Amino acid sequence: MKAIIAEKPSVAREIAQLLNANERKDGYLEGNGYCITWALGHLVSLGMPEDYGIRGFDKASLPIFPDPFLLIPRTIKKQNHKGYQPDPSALKQLKIIKNIINRCDSIIVATDAGREGELIFRYIYHHLQCNKPFERLWISSLTEKAIQDGFKKLQPGSAFEGLYNAAKARSEADWLVGINATQALSIAANQDVYSLGRVQTPTLALICKRFEDHQNFKQKKYFQIQLKHRKEYLDFTSQSTEQWEDKKQAEQILRSIEREGRATVENVSIQTIKEPAPLLFDLTELQKEANRKLGLSADEVLQTAQGLYEKRFSTYPRTGSNYIPEDLWAEIPELVRILNTTEQFKPAISTLKFGNFNKRIVNDLKVTDHHGLLITTKIPSALTAAEKAIYDMIAYRLLEALSEHCSKQVSQITIKVHHYEFNIKGSKILTKGWRAIKGILSDHNDNNKNKDSTSNNHNVEETLIDLPEMKIGDELKIFQAVLQEKTTQPPKLYNEAYLLSAMENAGRSLEDKDQQKAISNIGIGTPATRASIIETLLSRNYIIRKNKALIPTEKGLKVYDLVKEKKIANVQMTAEWEMALDKIENGEIDAKQFITDIKDYTTEITKELLSLSIPQENIPELKCPKCKQQNLIIKEKIVKCTDEQCNWILFRIICGVQLSIKDLTLLLTQNKTPLIKNMKSRNGKKFNAYILLKEDFHTDFEFD
Repeated sequence: MKAIIAEKPSVAREIAQLLNANERKDGYLEGNGYCITWALGHLVSLGMPEDYGIRGFDKASLPIFPDPFLLIPRTIKKQNHKGYQPDPSALKQLKIIKNIINRCDSIIVATDAGREGELIFRYIYHHLQCNKPFERLWISSLTEKAIQDGFKKLQPGSAFEGLYNAAKARSEADWLVGINATQALSIAANQDVYSLGRVQTPTLALICKRFEDHQNFKQKKYFQIQLKHRKEYLDFTSQSTEQWEDKKQAEQILRSIEREGRATVENVSIQTIKEPAPLLFDLTELQKEANRKLGLSADEVLQTAQGLYEKRFSTYPRTGSNYIPEDLWAEIPELVRILNTTEQFKPAISTLKFGNFNKRIVNDLKVTDHHGLLITTKIPSALTAAEKAIYDMIAYRLLEALSEHCSKQVSQITIKVHHYEFNIKGSKILTKGWRAIKGILSDHNDNNKNKDSTSNNHNVEETLIDLPEMKIGDELKIFQAVLQEKTTQPPKLYNEAYLLSAMENAGRSLEDKDQQKAISNIGIGTPATRASIIETLLSRNYIIRKNKALIPTEKGLKVYDLVKEKKIANVQMTAEWEMALDKIENGEIDAKQFITDIKDYTTEITKELLSLSIPQENIPELKCPKCKQQNLIIKEKIVKCTDEQCNWILFRIICGVQLSIKDLTLLLTQNKTPLIKNMKSRNGKKFNAYILLKEDFHTDFEFD
């Protein structure tokens, strides 16, 4: 009997169906010599400080270096919010997995094929003190063919030791940095809890620095002159190369140009540019494109793509590659044939050259754990709106990737009036190539990746300007000269697409050119984790979404201000760690040395953070309204009595609004707050109300 451990029940069912293991049991499926069960995500995780006997935030205990790290079943918050307890569903599933492993001779690991999937299984394996041999099912799709091929090519578990070592090192490093930094800053802040993390804090620093640069930007007015021309029945404009800050000077030049009435062509440059077809989506590029086009968050895109994968409509989403291996190329025509059965894709497919597809996406050396995102041979059905939109994006991108390059003629013409230069820019499509797929002419320009990659901005509509033929010495009549008043623009606030690019290319944001060169292609986080980092910052109330932009909150800016000069916020160091984790995975460096270096770093940041002098909010002494004996502890999120017998507690955030110190003081001394505005009901509607403290010491609303 063989045990198969999948990551989720849905994946286990797909495998069971193929293996004819159709007998349903509690927590697993059985039949044909197999027991197939699942992990329900992270069933086992690293223990918390209290599991090592360290309770509360104690300066004397820092830094905390577990040796060895304890593995414990997943925990959930207790109902009284005091501490954590084992998750009953995790305990139950672990017991089922243990019984199955004991019954079987060997194990087939079918968790997701990546770092996190490997860690999920290995933590279960070690927590259960298992020593049974195991093999690895490594697949990028859940189609019947992919699973069958995967079972024919099962690999020994030892082949993935590097992957596990990297996953384990990442997990332990995040624990060491996150736990110690959070406790150190919270102690320095007089027990106000501030969460810090190895990737989360540098990401917060990126957002806050951009926000401050945006806020502190001093806008300046300047003036340019635009000329309007007509030749051979074509209207076009030219723009002054010079900018003027003095309006009067600009007006004088404008009048001089109007009197002249003509311009002379000084230079003509006409180039034919070949724009290569875009590559396939990796996860980060898909998230960026869907955020721009559909307004979906990075996490929503990941969850949607994961859903498509589990329904067998698309391949594994957590990929960092835009390419496919040579052996997969033979399957591409079948994918196009599948799309051609749907009316929606027929016009696009009619532009392709069958038998002569563009093979640019094939590169064995650039395929990492998984290839670029593809659709599968299963025709989609019963999709949600988000699933349909993401599926279409993946499908159209495949068709674009298989198309020929787009050929464009780009013209740049310089004209002069007196000694003032003006530029005329024009462009026209010679052959549409990949741009014909969606029937729009789009801007395909990449500043975020290397030359052999592609940006996913390429479907933003581009204005094409067809110009008449011009040569040096030609005169152009000026029909109108217009003075344009403009202002310099601040750096754009990050939206999720822009932030994902910044995280992906963190090394390029460094001012030190030598440092930038050293880590130019390294990001912070991985394609699989960047969405969760953004969601963590949102859940910590460090940032909020506002009109698609990510804006730091007062709390986020406070944390940034405290740590921005500290090593915990250093983007370069975090990016270098990502490179080290890749080297651990490839067996190039030792994981133990990496953890030793992380411990040294943790010691430094703990010392730095504990030494901070943080001014405390002027908090009044307020008596508990229930026992009327003890003073209340006032925290960011809660107000509570220090007497455990009394145990009175009040949550400061009510319907999305945090009660100020003034609000709390009036509530606790006069049983009523001032009018609290812009609270949100469960259905999302805003309302205003007074908050009352009733005789039973619970709160209620009084509406205006």
